[in-house]
Amino acid sequence: MLVQLETIKNIINNAKTLGKKIVFTNGCFDIIHSGHCFYLAEAKKLGDILIVGLNSDSSVKRLKGETRPINNEIDRANVLSSLKPIDYVVLFEEDTPLNLITELSPDVLVKGSDYKIENIAGADFVIKNGGKVETIPLVEGKSTTEIIKKMKQ
Repeated sequence: MLVQLETIKNIINNAKTLGKKIVFTNGCFDIIHSGHCFYLAEAKKLGDILIVGLNSDSSVKRLKGETRPINNEIDRANVLSSLKPIDYVVLFEEDTPLNLITELSPDVLVKGSDYKIENIAGADFVIKNGGKVETIPLVEGKSTTEIIKKMKQ
């Protein structure tokens, strides 16, 4: 479900009072593929509630170039919201989710294994506040960039 920042903050506060573990990950999720599905299922196993920070259209364009995103932020949020492992989706405008992470203070921060923990936005904050940072192996050969390249051939 796509939610606003204040709504997700309230949900997290209530969940934490019930002893629930909050997991956070983020990305562009422009064209969903099996690598994303594996990654999100593994992320969900790390806690009770999985929140996905979704790069806004303007953020994706800055990070990936003028031809991206392929799918707009509402369509991407709707697709993500329909995936079983995901509990909530929240949009962010910045190039990294650092501000969102500091607002939400998740118990577990997750990224793909192509990231080193020391390079993950928000990792220092999560660790300093008693949380964990985890990486999940990527599914080899599965990426949005590769799908787009294949489509252009």
